Amino acid sequence: MSVHNQANLLKRNLFSGVLFGIGLAAFIDETVFHQLLHWHHFYDKSTTALGLVSDGVFHAFSWFATIASLFMFADLRRKSALNFLRWLGGVFLGYGLFQLYDGTVQHKVMRIHQIRYNVDILPYDMIWNAVALASVIIGFRLLSRSRSKSQQNKGNKTNESS
Repeated sequence: MSVHNQANLLKRNLFSGVLFGIGLAAFIDETVFHQLLHWHHFYDKSTTALGLVSDGVFHAFSWFATIASLFMFADLRRKSALNFLRWLGGVFLGYGLFQLYDGTVQHKVMRIHQIRYNVDILPYDMIWNAVALASVIIGFRLLSRSRSKSQQNKGNKTNESS
């Protein structure tokens, strides 16, 4: 396998994982906070009807990201090119970055919705963003470990062929 092709497969592992993480974060947000707890809608600056429509679009986005990532995952498995540690690192990274974007840009900068209304929001914001940061850190650690393992495997294959 060429170095260029191997680099592309590593990128696909990462991208598939990130997409799955984004889809998972969006799915959990939509299901738990929008539908089950009724804490907010994706867009809360208008009527409840528009909020529900925005939830539907958000839900469709989360499923599109999830399904697309799983097609990529299946293709990587079919090609025997799945690097599960790298993929999992991408999942945590995608999940965390999406949550961090949601908690900072959508909640605080754009103010299109908050986590919850009519309560002291600070503890909710801190927990939301702490979980996001922890997920990003875990994602980067897993990616670092997958990179180290890939380099070890390259070294072993080089030594075997000598």
